[in-house]
Amino acid sequence: MKRIYTFAIALTVGFSASAQKIKVSESVENIGGASHNALAVTLYGVSPSDAEDAFRSFMKTYDGKRSSKNGEIFIDHATIKEMGNNSIDVYGKAIGKKGNPEIKFIVAFDLGGAYCNSGQHKDQYKGAEKIVKDFALKTTKDAIAEKLKAEQKVESKLEDDQKGLEKDNKNLNDDIENYTTKIKKAEDDIVKNKLEQEKKKAAIEAQKKVVADIDKKLKAVE
Repeated sequence: MKRIYTFAIALTVGFSASAQKIKVSESVENIGGASHNALAVTLYGVSPSDAEDAFRSFMKTYDGKRSSKNGEIFIDHATIKEMGNNSIDVYGKAIGKKGNPEIKFIVAFDLGGAYCNSGQHKDQYKGAEKIVKDFALKTTKDAIAEKLKAEQKVESKLEDDQKGLEKDNKNLNDDIENYTTKIKKAEDDIVKNKLEQEKKKAAIEAQKKVVADIDKKLKAVE
């Protein structure tokens, strides 16, 4: 019981941050081989490697050749209609340690000579911001959904164990009831047995007298 209680506390603490609203912020980050303007977002309940895999999968929608280099995800010549008709190079990078409840994910959009920023590329920035937020929402929800599925499985196993214990308890109580009935019958039988023994002893004594009398008669014959 103590282990289950401790586990429940750890789970609550680990995912308490998931209740926070997903926010995308703009910052200058070391990405794409230098310091560039980028969009950053916090992901909850996901490891850096899983976040990068999720980003690769998420960006399939925008075509482009996906690859990894220098610890970053690179999408070459992506087609993102929300940001215009020209192809865009996209960089993604996860920052954080495995086991942490939250990590930082950075995405930079190379428009060709300039990285997308809210000052010079307002319309394109809105599209980029939506992409990053949609990615963060999906990734965080998927991670929590997986955790939910795993914990529901644990819950189901615990409930099955509880049902098994309840069944065992019923069987044990049934055994006690059966044993109690047998004990009561045995106690009654013991009383009857003692009475029968007394009667039998009396009959034996009486029969001994009969046998003794006949034996005397036999010995008296000359």
